[in-house]
Order: sequence, then C-alpha cells, then structure tokens
Amino acid sequence: HHPRATESATKYFLTQATASALLLFSAAMNAWMTGEWTIMNMNSYTPTTILTIALAIKLGIAPFHLWLPDVLQGLDMMTCLILSTWQKLAPMALLILTSHQLNTNLLTLMALASAITGGWGALNQTQMRKIMAYSSITHLGWMTLVISFAPGLALLNLMIYLLMTSSMFMMLMTLNATNMNKLSISWLKTPTLAASMMAGLLSLGGLPPLS
Repeated sequence: HHPRATESATKYFLTQATASALLLFSAAMNAWMTGEWTIMNMNSYTPTTILTIALAIKLGIAPFHLWLPDVLQGLDMMTCLILSTWQKLAPMALLILTSHQLNTNLLTLMALASAITGGWGALNQTQMRKIMAYSSITHLGWMTLVISFAPGLALLNLMIYLLMTSSMFMMLMTLNATNMNKLSISWLKTPTLAASMMAGLLSLGGLPPLS
C-alpha cells in the first residue's frame, strides 16, 4: 500500500531471481561436467564459485549486500523479522551442505568484507531496520568465515543469531520503535522492555558475559 514497499518488493524479487538463476546455472554446469545432478560432489572450480556467489547474493553477504538495507527499510517490522530469520535458513542450509568443497579464499574475503561493511555501515544510521540489516550482514560474514572450517560452529552461531534477531524485532514491534528517537524515549513507557532491549543489542554485539 506504499510506493516504498513496492520498491522493496521489486528489489527483493530481482535480486533473488538473479541468485536463483545463478544457482541453477552452477548446478547445470556441474551436471554437464560430471554427468550427475547432485551438488555434493562439485569438483570443478567454476560451478563452485558461481554457487558461492549465488548463495552470497541470497544471504546478503558483502559485496552483494546493497539490496538488504534498502529492502528492509521499506517493509514493516513483521516482514523484516521473517526476511532476517526464516529467509536465511534455506541458503544457509545449502552453504553448510556444500561447505567442504567451496572456495575457502573467496569465502574468507567475502566474510571479512561483510564484517567491515556491516560494522561501518551501521555507524551513521538512525533507522532501526537499517541497523538490523547491517547487523545481519556482519553476523552472516562471521558465519561465512567459520563455515569452511567448522560447519557445526557456524550452525550454532546461526541459531544464536536467529534467536537474538527474533527477540530484537519482537521488542521493536512492541515498542513501535522504528528509529533512534522513538527508541530513546521508550524507557519512559516500558522501562523493563527498554532495559531488555539494551541487553539484547549488547548481546547481538557479542559483549561478554552475554551470548
């Protein structure tokens, strides 16, 4: 019901359609080279690279992250919650399944780029949805870094991320806070929830003794 929401939907559709096409292309190329459709035995360099890039676009890992903050900013909180949590499960499952054969150097480069971009990008933001989008980019960067060395650890990281992000978006929905100004006055209305949100934000940042 709003031009910004339509813009977000269009951007999301175009990005995901491109990533899906690349994913199918890498599977088809692998089938052409090996004679089988499974992606668990990708021995060739080109299909694995295309697969990695396709999954990076789907997840919003840098340098393919630019669609994520814009898309989240145009959506309501509930849709942002679904897009930041549920929508990450399928690409992450594929990434974990194929982690043993992906290009480690490429994954490491993308992970470091995500960590830097996510941290830098969130510094000058006042909109909570954009901050959460950059948080998502950073967290996925660290998961990508770990995934080729210890997939189990990356899975644990994903579970903690999903739990923390879900609780953060639910608190934002309860407080009806879309920007920093609304968030800063929320303690007047619900001090307990505001304190919980601060703890949640610090936990997302990984500050000891939180998660």
